[in-house]
Amino acid sequence: MTTRSSGIRHLLRLTSALTVLTPCRGPPAHHKGAPDPPLEAQVKIRNTRVGVVAVTTATSAVVAATLATAPAAFAAPAAPAAPVDHGAVASSLASKLGAQTAGSYLKSGKLVVTVTDADAAQTVRAAGAVPETVARSGAELNRVMAALKRDATVPGTAWAIDADSNQVLLTMDSSVKGAALAKVQAAAAKHGAAVRTERVAGTFKKFTLGGQAIRTGGSRCSLGFNVRSGSTYYFVTAGHCTNIGSTWTDSSGRVLGTRYASSFPGNDYGVVRYTSTPADTRGAVSLYGSGTRDITSAGNATVGQTVYRSGSTTGYRSGRVTALNQTVNYAEGSVSGMIRTTVCAEPGDSGGSLFAGSTALGLTSGGSGNCSWGGTTFFQPVTEVLNRYGLSVY
Repeated sequence: MTTRSSGIRHLLRLTSALTVLTPCRGPPAHHKGAPDPPLEAQVKIRNTRVGVVAVTTATSAVVAATLATAPAAFAAPAAPAAPVDHGAVASSLASKLGAQTAGSYLKSGKLVVTVTDADAAQTVRAAGAVPETVARSGAELNRVMAALKRDATVPGTAWAIDADSNQVLLTMDSSVKGAALAKVQAAAAKHGAAVRTERVAGTFKKFTLGGQAIRTGGSRCSLGFNVRSGSTYYFVTAGHCTNIGSTWTDSSGRVLGTRYASSFPGNDYGVVRYTSTPADTRGAVSLYGSGTRDITSAGNATVGQTVYRSGSTTGYRSGRVTALNQTVNYAEGSVSGMIRTTVCAEPGDSGGSLFAGSTALGLTSGGSGNCSWGGTTFFQPVTEVLNRYGLSVY
């Protein structure tokens, strides 16, 4: 390696030196307006130039040949591949495939998309994802969920398509008992293997609490994301929070803004318009003791994705997305289209941010359990409220 490198450096120095002697193709500047040299001198100059060019060309060929056989270590490293936005790919494929897919999920870092026929499988491969052929179409499973909405809507139940098992997963919390439990079980039994049931500890509830962070009256929630429309600034949080009151303050009592929009039940989002944009308003999320995370975009979650949550009660937590398009039946009403996760949360975390990297994903709605022994938490997709009101993160 040392001998070859020394040889290359020597040849490069020689080439550089000879190249300096090589004339330009046009006449030199000092020839302008000057008489031509004698014929003998012209012949000598031409011969010299030919010799120099020949030597330079030969040397260049040697250098080129030597470099061509040099080890790969001399080559520039390949540029790293851009990260794949699995949420965007999954959403695009869902739109293209329609009833030919019953959802998607991440497995070993790859996006797996369920399909019902070969044409759909080819479309998935062309998008760089992995197709998985399943028995039940998305249309069939959506009909099952519509039937559950009709026959099994009682507080403490929730359901969504589980893409991995190609079933509808029907979840019941500990409050579903007696006649209500019998009703739900009978509704599920009508659909055979298309429905799988499970019980979870605790009860599904909104995570609202009296206290600090963003407040209205005696209730506390968490700020989700700072957003804007042109030069007007807002923040988004949970709709069951903005339903409580109009004027919002921070933990010191400073007025932040007034309610601009609120949607709960059905959805669970609210928008508060800043009364005056505070100097400390930033498009970042607090990581509670671990700095902040700048949020630069909003996107869609993917089943299997690792996600993070920030909230005023339990701080910075992580977990995994387990379902999309989730329906949840709270005592106060039903919400649909939610993101289901294994991230824990507690009262006061409502409205807090769900994100992955620098991408905003959702707003904390509610769930069961706590951050001592875990649980299930549901999130309102943030893209819905951003699109509805023409807002963007920053």
